[in-house]
Amino acid sequence: MQWVGKVVDQMMRGVNNNTVINVFLVASFAALTIRSVNQQKDIQALEAEKDSLLRTNKAMKKAMWDWKQKLFAEATDGVCPVPLSRLRAIYGEAPTQPGDNSFSMTLFLWPF
Repeated sequence: MQWVGKVVDQMMRGVNNNTVINVFLVASFAALTIRSVNQQKDIQALEAEKDSLLRTNKAMKKAMWDWKQKLFAEATDGVCPVPLSRLRAIYGEAPTQPGDNSFSMTLFLWPF
């Protein structure tokens, strides 16, 4: 039990000693600085990935738009086996007729 008393006594001296407190504060600051630097590196990597994904998405949208226009052009020329009116209905560019047995959904807004 004596060693426990000695440990407690040393801890109390350390708590009251400014050098120990300053060392603890410097170590905490260093740990926070390292964490901040690592987080900044992660943020920069994610921003670079975001830019890359945005460029890829724009390229894919353009390619899909070009394919769609080519498909419509082929349907207009009569080369495509699917008629242009059907393609426009598939892509949602033509109004649907009321008698075509398509499912329609009504949105109800409930007052809150």
